[in-house]
Amino acid sequence: MAAEKPHMNLAVIGHIDHGKSTLVGRLMFETGAIPAHLIEKYKAEAKEKGKESFAFAWVMDSLKEERERGITIDIAHKRFDTDKFYYTIVDCPGHRDFVKNMITGASQADAAILVVAAPDGVMAQTKEHVFLSRTLGINQLIIAVNKMDAADYSEERYNAVKEEVSQLLGMVGFKASEVPFIPTSAFEGDNMQAPSPNTPWYKGPSVLEALNAIKEPEKPDTLPLRIPIQDAYTISGIGTVPVGRVETGIMKKGQNVTFMPSNSTGEVKSIEMHHEEQPQAGPGDNIGWSVRGVGKSDVRRGDVCGPADKPPSVADEFTAQIVVLQHPSAVTVGYTPVFHCHTAQTACTLMSIDKKLDPKSGQVKEENPTFIKAGDAAIVTIKPTRPMVIEPIKEIPQLGRFAIRDMGMTIAAGMCMSVKQK
Repeated sequence: MAAEKPHMNLAVIGHIDHGKSTLVGRLMFETGAIPAHLIEKYKAEAKEKGKESFAFAWVMDSLKEERERGITIDIAHKRFDTDKFYYTIVDCPGHRDFVKNMITGASQADAAILVVAAPDGVMAQTKEHVFLSRTLGINQLIIAVNKMDAADYSEERYNAVKEEVSQLLGMVGFKASEVPFIPTSAFEGDNMQAPSPNTPWYKGPSVLEALNAIKEPEKPDTLPLRIPIQDAYTISGIGTVPVGRVETGIMKKGQNVTFMPSNSTGEVKSIEMHHEEQPQAGPGDNIGWSVRGVGKSDVRRGDVCGPADKPPSVADEFTAQIVVLQHPSAVTVGYTPVFHCHTAQTACTLMSIDKKLDPKSGQVKEENPTFIKAGDAAIVTIKPTRPMVIEPIKEIPQLGRFAIRDMGMTIAAGMCMSVKQK
């Protein structure tokens, strides 16, 4: 097997109808990931239904329901290559109901393209997605000021949107001066691959050039091994085979590992990736591995595998910093929503609200407030209703972020500051 280019996960985020799916479809087309004849087929189909402008979007929204509703629901994983990297696109739904999918998508991303339609500028969800991507640890952004064709390729309109988005980025701690703002029309293909004659006033990179310039994140292979379990199988003649993605550290054959919170320990007999046996696995690798001495009932989704001498932290309580995105009333002590952290989904109770923070500056606004509401940031103490693995953000950031869901929506997003272990 030839040495692969470095692999990067790219999230595409932004408000509904701002052209995310079309932009993704166009990227796949420009990089040769989809053959031209397929696009022609989609175009014909879209025209027939009187939805001509959806042709590229249909590349991504291949789910039938999505075609009929014209929105993106699932996170479609697609691959395309630039000169330097191979990218997997995590296409993140912009629709309100689908923020939960967006969280699972964005938390795996190394970089994101934020799509903002030139005619509309910043919308409610543009804000929500920028806040979320920051909370979820995405620190490299590309802004596509899309639908420039609908704004007559006006430099003035581009500058107005750039100004608006720059203020938003500043609020959550991105340096707007380091972020490329690219005027695009995903539908027409402007500035996707090459400079467009329609925007002679723009001198920056195209979208593909900006993707080539993304810095490769450092592989967290010096941190202790952590693999959140996605599933566990029993395979006859082999035994228990857990499956998951290595978040941090290195797993080697013959190593002793512990699964938490069940606290069962065994020896790694073999490691498989893409149906081939490997001597070891590192961050980003999706693997299955067989363990001697661990039964099927000892491992389930949401558990985390780590080295026997540095097992994953199981929280009795933990302190976290959260941002409340939406809640119909107020969040008070005793509230018990579901926390989504790595592959675990655990109901957790709010034990105390310790400090209310200014979401822009992070400064303390109020000590021990009685409640927090949408738009507030706070330091809180949380108690899981059953054992759950979570790590402090400073020690193992990959296992320190979480989303809080209730009533079918994302209430808040946050990160773990410290853990009081069981």
